[in-house]
Amino acid sequence: MLLENAQQGKILLQIARTAIAQALHVSCTAAEVEENMSWLNKPGATFVTLIQYGELRGCVGSLQACDPLLEDVSNNAVLAALRDQRFVPLAEEELDTIEVEVSLLSQLQPLGFNSEVDVLSQLRPNIDGIVLECGPHRSTFLPQVWESLPQPQQFLAKLKSKARLAEDFWSEEIKLSRYTVSKWREKDNFKELTHG
Repeated sequence: MLLENAQQGKILLQIARTAIAQALHVSCTAAEVEENMSWLNKPGATFVTLIQYGELRGCVGSLQACDPLLEDVSNNAVLAALRDQRFVPLAEEELDTIEVEVSLLSQLQPLGFNSEVDVLSQLRPNIDGIVLECGPHRSTFLPQVWESLPQPQQFLAKLKSKARLAEDFWSEEIKLSRYTVSKWREKDNFKELTHG
């Protein structure tokens, strides 16, 4: 399920911020969710990313659309703020210093390939999010990661590293899937909304 509507994106951002504020016991204006917003009850897979002073401050998401979109965004927002193991939990006083980004994922599409060179030729920079699986090892990069890892070889190497595999590791057991996202990010407390 991909949404292209800026208003829907703004609502998802408000839902995410409201969920974080409530988890931190901060009073805030609740996101206005109306009964006619049936699209929020449909299953959706999202990632919620928190950015603080231009740096990553938390990112948690779902790869499969299992829960209603409203629930998925709310849960991932709270997890990104409080349970991303790479960071200390977000403190109440930090709430005004973060920007929230919500990415809504398409369905995963398995990638067919016969070698690492074949994989590299198929990757679409700035378009593909990639899921890597090999035995118990699993990782993903959202399409936004291409901004800091613009070369397919570098992107794939760091994806393997994230899965706790050597950057030059290769095996017939590797499985790859791709997905795309619609994403929305707060700018200046909703004055300006970016959609990519």
